[in-house]
This record gives sequence, C-alpha cells and structure tokens, in this order.
Amino acid sequence: MGTAAGGGSSSAGAKPAVTATATVKSTATVTASPEPAATVTVRATKTVRATVTATSAGGGGGSDSGGGSTYYANCSEVRAAGAAPIYQGEPGYRSGLDRDGDGTACDT
Repeated sequence: MGTAAGGGSSSAGAKPAVTATATVKSTATVTASPEPAATVTVRATKTVRATVTATSAGGGGGSDSGGGSTYYANCSEVRAAGAAPIYQGEPGYRSGLDRDGDGTACDT
C-alpha cells in the first residue's frame, strides 16, 4: 500500500488503532436537612410580697374595732397580708375575726 496522508508508511499487516473516548457526567443532588431548633425552656418565678402599713384614722372606736382603717374580710386575708394574729386594739381587729372572744383574732 502506499504512504498515508501523514507521511508515515503503513504496512499490510498492521491493525488499525482503536481510540475510545468516554465522557462521564455525574450529577448528585444533596439535600441538607435542617438542624432541629434548640428547645428553650423558660421558667420564671415571681414572688410577690405585700406590706400593709396601718395608720390610725384618729378618733375613738368601740371595743369591736382596733381604731384603724384596715379591714380584713376574713382570716385568710389576714394571713395573706402577714398580719396574723391581730390583737384587740390593733388595726384590722374586729370581733367577727375573733372566734373565741379572747381578744386575739385569727390566732388559729
């Protein structure tokens, strides 16, 4: 056979060279899952303390009254205010709070 276009010679027993070109295209989709939000626990304690200052309204009063302007509807209110027990003559005392009539209200 003759000469190839590239100027080289070819022999009759030569096998043609095989060139394989492979193109690999890979696509990966990664979906990131969001981190769970941190759990926040808030605990708040509010302590309320009330101080009641009783002042005398002036003037006299009967033996049923302490002579002040403080009034408690019941002994639960007296205890909630931190005023128990109330002695006769003190603001807030009244015979309705003194169950046994000994001059001490909300003593039990």
